[in-house]
Amino acid sequence: MAHIVVRPDWGLPERSVTPEKVFLRRRQFLRSIGLASAALASLPLNGGRAAESAAKVGSGAKYPAARNPEFSPKWKLTNEQLAGSYNNFYEFSMNKQLVRMLVGRFEIAPWPIEIGGLCEKPMKVDVSELIDQFSLEERIYRLRCVEGWGMIVPWTGFPLRKLLEKVAPKADAKFVRFETFNRPEQAPGITRIPYPWPYTEGLRLDEAMNPLTMVVTGIYGKPLPKQHGAPIRLVVPWKYGYKSIKSIIKIELVNKQPSTFWETIAPDEYPFESNVNPKVPHPRWSQATERVLDSDDRIKTVLYNGYGSYVAQLYGKT
Repeated sequence: MAHIVVRPDWGLPERSVTPEKVFLRRRQFLRSIGLASAALASLPLNGGRAAESAAKVGSGAKYPAARNPEFSPKWKLTNEQLAGSYNNFYEFSMNKQLVRMLVGRFEIAPWPIEIGGLCEKPMKVDVSELIDQFSLEERIYRLRCVEGWGMIVPWTGFPLRKLLEKVAPKADAKFVRFETFNRPEQAPGITRIPYPWPYTEGLRLDEAMNPLTMVVTGIYGKPLPKQHGAPIRLVVPWKYGYKSIKSIIKIELVNKQPSTFWETIAPDEYPFESNVNPKVPHPRWSQATERVLDSDDRIKTVLYNGYGSYVAQLYGKT
């Protein structure tokens, strides 16, 4: 007897991801599907495995890192293979399952990263050198996507505040701006999807200095795979996932709120703050519940993704 899966009427279709006002024209969309299929067909038989392989950046002896006991809840982790094959990374594809198959040409070493702007000690170093300047730790965090799903994964990295303290922000620095790569020859989505590349994000300085905000270089006890944002990304667990920018090349301290990628495209749908809040719906769907990635169970969304004791004071709330 065939097994029939009946989705509830509040389940979100994949097409809900892209803002309506910027959704691709039908001809462009069909063309992108054709190109993506051709790209997949051209991959060698081991392309998937090669694409999923972790970036060998920095000292391999750093992985796995010791887990921080403050962030070691007894939660069931999302399956590693599932987490590595369900990735929003539009630089490569709008199809989550296809991303890991399209990152083979993405070069992540060397990877120079610049930290500057309104600071006393700006730096530009390769990410391997940067990683060696900090002690890494593992933290288990919940990740909540604005699309209404969530996962639980063990990240490896260090608090962003340690990096910011190293470059010594000036008194007039109020925000931190982040920028990722812009390489259309390595990331096919940049060419096919007419968005304002490169991807940018931002935080208030006090958000960036919060002990939860993490510079991430690994996952599941290994260096980051490319589809997860290798070789270096951000994780801000009380905000929707698109605030956790991947594959960072530049961090800049600024005195004015920076323009960000999704806010530029649709400010009414993706505002700068973007804290997880069940009482504030997305304009096109409710945020009151979320889908657990492993089980497809539906659970209630928690304010600040459950991290209110760490961050509520930032917003004048208790």
